[in-house]
Amino acid sequence: MKTGIFFGSTLGTTENIAGQIATALRISPDDIHNVADTDPSAVQGYDCLLLGSSTWGAGDLQDDWYDFIGKLKNENLSGKLVGLFGCGDSGSYPDTFCDAMGHLYDDLSGTGCRFIGACDTAGYSFDSSEAVRDGKFVGLALDETNEDDRTAERIAAWVETLKKEGL
Repeated sequence: MKTGIFFGSTLGTTENIAGQIATALRISPDDIHNVADTDPSAVQGYDCLLLGSSTWGAGDLQDDWYDFIGKLKNENLSGKLVGLFGCGDSGSYPDTFCDAMGHLYDDLSGTGCRFIGACDTAGYSFDSSEAVRDGKFVGLALDETNEDDRTAERIAAWVETLKKEGL
């Protein structure tokens, strides 16, 4: 299954996470795309899309995602698997932790894609998140500010979940 990673990153944190996920899944650097300089039609070359965004402000997407997601919603995503990952700061923003993942999920819910990689919220410290559905995060939530010591373990567990769900 051909997998592409698409991320938006302002300070480099989400880009770094995208690289770690690529390493764990043995995805080529050629299949890692910064949405700031990628045409959304690039998703057509992939069966599975792993989409990552940090959360900014009051629960907003990373800036580069706005144009990209608007166009991505018009792409044919029927039958594609989509896994989401996001970075947030549960210490400073416990009420909007990883909300950007929830926005991506909502924006793509009507496109015919199938989401994979939901994660249990157990072990996380936060008050609320737009990325939680039915008691689980819609994807991999990471906190590089307060819980970076758990990142490798969380990525490894998420990769195993993705594989079990069809990746």
